[in-house]
Amino acid sequence: MIDTHQHLLDPKHFNYAWAKDFPVLQGELGLEQYRAASAGCGIEGTVFMEVDVDDAQSNNEARYFCELAEDPSNGILGVVAAGRPEQEGFEAYIDRIAHPKLKGIRRVLHTQPDAVSQSSRFRENLRALGGCGLSFDLCVLERQLHLAVDLVDACPDVTFILDHCGVPDIAANSPDPWKIQISQLALRTNVVCKVSGISVYASKSQRTAQGLFPWFVHVLEAFGWGRLLWGGDWPVCTLAVPFACWVSVTHDLLDLAKASPSERQAFLKDNAKRIYRL
Repeated sequence: MIDTHQHLLDPKHFNYAWAKDFPVLQGELGLEQYRAASAGCGIEGTVFMEVDVDDAQSNNEARYFCELAEDPSNGILGVVAAGRPEQEGFEAYIDRIAHPKLKGIRRVLHTQPDAVSQSSRFRENLRALGGCGLSFDLCVLERQLHLAVDLVDACPDVTFILDHCGVPDIAANSPDPWKIQISQLALRTNVVCKVSGISVYASKSQRTAQGLFPWFVHVLEAFGWGRLLWGGDWPVCTLAVPFACWVSVTHDLLDLAKASPSERQAFLKDNAKRIYRL
């Protein structure tokens, strides 16, 4: 398996203001702790995902983890760095953090006003990623999925990776509005979907393969096996379940979907290699 959504928190080097209210996200949560959490889970490599550090530290976070990725023993195959496409100087920022291990950019949008992703500057800067060979991880709430459709339409040459299945409100058990927007987004062939983090949005009783299957099967039907990736979302996943539990649920979901060996291989590894250019 390739984990396409690995967060590593290093409070000695970086500040994580957003994490202060979550006790399980305090302290050192780096490679050593990730290895312990994922032991026996079959993880062959990872994609480090930016952790929304304070803005002034984004440069350093990108460089730090790209340098860690240079050492094969760390298992980091690629890095998705933070970016602020709404700001002037975005292209110069991309030039500063350029590195062979840099594979994409993410701007967490679900914590921002909806207007951020709709500005002409944001879209113009995002379009530049296509020419740089970088993808964009799309992190939006369910209610923002229609805005994501608009953004994707404005940037047809950029590969978009929808994080966390578009953050469905699984606990509310009202999937229809989410399903409609996911189906619309999936019509855009430059969008793929990452199955990650969804246990966090489910109630305790739903954190099983049976409970999550209706949401998994919809993204499968919408995107197909060739446009789905898997992500662990550690350590954020531990707000709901341990990493090993999420891995086990993932295999159970594949069993329920009657995935063939080649479909499993695509979902758990091959698509990640192709889409993130690992």
